[in-house]
Formats: sequence, structure tokens, C-alpha cells
Amino acid sequence: MTENGFTKTEQLKGLIEQLSAYIATYHGGEVEYVSFDGKVVKVRLGGACIGCPHTPVTIKGWVEGTVRQFFPEVESVEAVE
Repeated sequence: MTENGFTKTEQLKGLIEQLSAYIATYHGGEVEYVSFDGKVVKVRLGGACIGCPHTPVTIKGWVEGTVRQFFPEVESVEAVE
């Protein structure tokens, strides 16, 4: 548990849900939390993100960048099928 009563996993899920809401509203895609092993966060993309040529930038540049601002111990964010 953390000082606010939420586990790190719950906090990560919440952050990714917020990112997904933004992506859904403005881009028609979605990002879903899959797992966290202490170093790597795995997510699944959906909606307009599937097949989009900007997916690598979305994952590495935007989702990973945002996650690492709040969780610097996260080494990377990876998309899974």
C-alpha cells in the first residue's frame, strides 16, 4: 500500500484509464492496462490505434513518457496483442 491507500498497480491502472479516456475522446483509440512486473508496464491498444502508423509514438512517446513522469521506476511501456 502507498500513503494514499492505493497500491502502485491501482495507481498505474488509474493513470492509464485517464490516458485512454483522452485517446478515446480525441483520437478514437484506447489503451488498456494489462500488467506490471515492477519494471515494465504492458498495455493493449484498441479502437483507432489498431493499425495506426503512429502507434509506436503513442506508446513510447506519450504513454510511456506520461507514466514515467509519475512512476520513474518504470523502465518501459510495451504494447501486447
